[in-house]
Amino acid sequence: MKDMAIPAPRATGSTAPVDEILPITQMFLYGLQHVLVMYAGAVAVPLVVGSAVGLPPEHIILLISADLFVCGIATIIQSMGATQWLGCKLPLIQGCTFAALIPMVLIGKQYGMGGISGAVIVSGIFILCCAPWISRLIRFFPKVVMGGIVTLIGLSIMPVAGGWIGGGSSEMAGFGDLFCLLMGAITLVIILNIYTFASGVIKNTSVLIGLVIGTVLWSFFKPLNFSLVNTTPWLHLPTIMPFAKPEFHIIPVALLSMVMVVVMVETMSSMMATGDIVGKKVDALMLRNGLNTCGLATTFCGFFNLFPYAAFAQNVGLIGLTGVRSRYVVSVSGMILVLMGIFSKMAALVVLIPKPVLGGAGIVMFGMVAVSGIRTLGQVNYRNNNNGMVVALTLGLGMMPVLVPNLFSQFPPMVQLFLHSGITIGTLTAIVANLTLNGSVPFRVSHDALVPDPLPPSSAARNMAVRTVRMWLLLRKVQKEQQLLQQEEKG
Repeated sequence: MKDMAIPAPRATGSTAPVDEILPITQMFLYGLQHVLVMYAGAVAVPLVVGSAVGLPPEHIILLISADLFVCGIATIIQSMGATQWLGCKLPLIQGCTFAALIPMVLIGKQYGMGGISGAVIVSGIFILCCAPWISRLIRFFPKVVMGGIVTLIGLSIMPVAGGWIGGGSSEMAGFGDLFCLLMGAITLVIILNIYTFASGVIKNTSVLIGLVIGTVLWSFFKPLNFSLVNTTPWLHLPTIMPFAKPEFHIIPVALLSMVMVVVMVETMSSMMATGDIVGKKVDALMLRNGLNTCGLATTFCGFFNLFPYAAFAQNVGLIGLTGVRSRYVVSVSGMILVLMGIFSKMAALVVLIPKPVLGGAGIVMFGMVAVSGIRTLGQVNYRNNNNGMVVALTLGLGMMPVLVPNLFSQFPPMVQLFLHSGITIGTLTAIVANLTLNGSVPFRVSHDALVPDPLPPSSAARNMAVRTVRMWLLLRKVQKEQQLLQQEEKG
């Protein structure tokens, strides 16, 4: 039986994979898988910032619920589109960006939650103002630049998976416990086996199944703590300014607005990487609409004491891993996030997934982001040009903050905010190196449609494994027959 992705009942031969409508059950499973992948990252920012400004645990849970609600709304708008100005219509999950985490912690400690909210509102307006012209920078993102940046994103977020496998954070006591490492490895092996030997829905939900099995196995050795679930109310609707009124100060506003430049570049890179995976050419209009969605969500969430939003790179890797490219699946993820934001006990249940189990899945997903960039780099011509040097500089300089975190510790704190992000350094390096070494190439609009990569055939691996076992059994049979003949001859 030929193994392939499950087609949409209403899809025709001319329907692009990104626009396919799958059966409801499949879309729910695939959408839930996206939610589980991004959940840890989505709740990390409100959890860290809320703790930094001194919010009690019960308020932090409500902050997380409100964050999930806005994540869901922004994801639906981004994937489905709204008017001619909002939504890039790509399968992109929206969530709180890590790029602004350190600046918000610094702002919160000095100006409180009100100072953060004021800076977030202005930074969202800043994105809306910059989106029309910064989206035209697509001409500075040829394949050599885009491939290098996307590869760098995948490599840069890999330490997150490593931290999860070790138990959460390298600064915590008992980090790298053997049991945590073992559970991360077991989860990874489960996902790889399901992905290799299964087919259809089971194959495409390998990450989800791996997370569930890994959590169940974990509970046999270490009981899950349900106290957070018991203390969380059933229903919670986001309320305007629940903890503090926005306050506008020049330094926090300027600091967060500068960070938004990095967020916009990262979001455009994620959009272009997703477009490459699903086979849809990303133009300046799509980039503008995607940035408008991020800017509007950021402005809106500032009034709810929430934080800036961007596209989640880990979900880009999940799309490449499963081969499910439909944007309707991601819109279902947005609906699930909205429900989790309203029914806050649902949000608390997902917290039960142990970090090492998430880390085992994260290795594959984050690695697929890097693979997406490598695939793009494989289409680059390296003959009689300096493209090889552009990629070398992008990865070499971009990985420095990841490999040597204290390399820029002697710089002023304001400068460290930019140098701390390897993605920022790599992006600027890729653009400048390409313009300097290869020169400016006039931008031409191509009307050639991108063709999505074929889905990975699990049957090939399965058939190879079956052939290997059969061959081994046949050799064993031949060896036994030869041994019997030799014994008869001696007898």
